[in-house]
Amino acid sequence: MKSKVRRIENQRFMHAVLAIALAAAALFVFNGYLPSGDLASAQTITTESQTIFRIGEKLSYNISFGKIQNAGYAETHVVSRGKIAGKEAVEVRGRVKTVDLVSAAFFLLDESRTTFAIPETGLPHYVTNTSLGSVMPKENIRNFIAQPTSNFDLLTLIYKARDSGGIGTFPLLEGEQMQTVTFQTGGIEKVKTEAGEFETTVSLVQSEFLTANGIKELKINFANDEFKVPVMFRLKLGKNEFKAQLAAIILPEPEMPSPSPTASPTPTGRATPPGRPTPTPVQYIENIALIPELGFQLGEVLDFRVSAAGKSLGVLSLNARERKLFERQDSLLLTATVTGVEAGTELFKLGDAASVLVNPETLAPMRIESKFSQGFAGLNQTVIFDQKTGTINFAEKAAVEAPIGTHSFLSLLYAMRSFNLKPSKDSSNPVNDTRVAVFWESKYYVFTLRPSAAADITIGSEKVAAQMISITTGNKDLDALSLKIWLRADDRVPVRFVAGPYQADLISISSNLL
Repeated sequence: MKSKVRRIENQRFMHAVLAIALAAAALFVFNGYLPSGDLASAQTITTESQTIFRIGEKLSYNISFGKIQNAGYAETHVVSRGKIAGKEAVEVRGRVKTVDLVSAAFFLLDESRTTFAIPETGLPHYVTNTSLGSVMPKENIRNFIAQPTSNFDLLTLIYKARDSGGIGTFPLLEGEQMQTVTFQTGGIEKVKTEAGEFETTVSLVQSEFLTANGIKELKINFANDEFKVPVMFRLKLGKNEFKAQLAAIILPEPEMPSPSPTASPTPTGRATPPGRPTPTPVQYIENIALIPELGFQLGEVLDFRVSAAGKSLGVLSLNARERKLFERQDSLLLTATVTGVEAGTELFKLGDAASVLVNPETLAPMRIESKFSQGFAGLNQTVIFDQKTGTINFAEKAAVEAPIGTHSFLSLLYAMRSFNLKPSKDSSNPVNDTRVAVFWESKYYVFTLRPSAAADITIGSEKVAAQMISITTGNKDLDALSLKIWLRADDRVPVRFVAGPYQADLISISSNLL
């Protein structure tokens, strides 16, 4: 029995160390240059855009555990930039391994991960995690190419935290669980490692993901320079301290169109790369087509008949209205507008509307504006989302923190059309529940979307095969309404919404684009 308990503890311990050591390995600098090599299984591209990665950079870390100073190593290599399945991607490889002494005394750990990430946002396209610690390698693959994710994996989480200067709250998806991870400033420290001496800012990291894996007091030291290099990771596992310290930095010579001066060492022990050429500005084109993976077209208009107890109340129109620049950012405008009202209706009036400006690829909100009368007047507000830090800003009250990529009700309605919403085979074990951070009124909640199998429902006078998605929110008032959405089985178009006594059924689909 003791050996069985010890084996279980070792497995949990391995998971914990892997989680943070791979995160420690995911450390690289920004403003990438084109690689000399090709992306594995991808077509090399010849253009360049703003990115949070530097192609070719390799970072190595020495791992200590308790009194064992050379317990293992971790490293990362930003291999190349190219295309995977026609989409721009950066390939990042991470590796963590324990040495023989530690493997014999505690556990064997030999893991590698390759993530193909979106260059600008850091969100993963495709993740492969391979365990080499057993006789036969074990491989786990997650593919987000067809259905994009708004969550980071362990590697890309550190990229995004680094991009935000070691502060902010971010969504993390590992295994089947969606969690949030918060980084907070915890003071200034000077750190000396084999790679040099660094002035750093300590970031305190908190998450249920860490707690579930027995990890306490996770701290990351980010260098106080423009690149915010993570210099050291510290955490506690039981009575022992785990530490990963930067041992080496390899900064490749960028390919330049003309000769440039040789980089010189800085007081931190790291070379400063020469400047990059200024790219030729690209002319912005309004209302270009949306990526097909979203599942809807620019200009789509969906009209719904709203009713209660069988009585018609009016018409609500959803519109993917236009794609234009908003504060110099490419933005998609989504609107929900009351376009028809039956006599005697007190719930809303003609012209009541909500709008949200979103990122055209991830559908993450940038700005929400609501203008309602009567029943929904309490929701009237203008809200600004800072997608770099997760902060939600209001006009007349203090800002609140939320995970980056937090949705609004309206943006979630569009985004879920591209979600993987396959029902679980075992109804008692709903492993396919999807968890999404969603803003409502003054804060965010984690909504749980539970998919059912497609079934025929009656819309108007027609039978329609549709999948019901039940939503729980963590807000007692919303959950009392038993929120449900039906998506048409063949094309994912929403055909029905139910909230308490109110029901909205699709009556027409059209386009506002010529």
